[in-house]
Amino acid sequence: MRPVIPYVTAALLFGLGVYGVLRRRNAVLVLMAVELMLNAVNLILVTADTTVRAALPHSGQVFALFVIVLAAAEIGVGLAIVLQLYRLRASVTVDDVPLTEAPTAVAAGRGKGDR
Repeated sequence: MRPVIPYVTAALLFGLGVYGVLRRRNAVLVLMAVELMLNAVNLILVTADTTVRAALPHSGQVFALFVIVLAAAEIGVGLAIVLQLYRLRASVTVDDVPLTEAPTAVAAGRGKGDR
């Protein structure tokens, strides 16, 4: 097998994922772009495992399985955050997400008894 084809495919997938993360405003599409990047890394790990004979057999495939598990956990947490964002803001655009926490009454020192 020629390893150039999977490496070029992985580079294209990773580039498409980076473009999606940088240019998309919809949070679901950003998560899909992150998944593209993780799949590109998996393709590189499996290709490197088949072409380079390392001391540990099938180490690239084991790392690829680990990346798949991390991607599943990332999607679970990411979709939970996106659903909560949609419930609060009725929009899933990344530009509308506040990056700093607004001061609340409890944080300002006023509790229940300070009325």
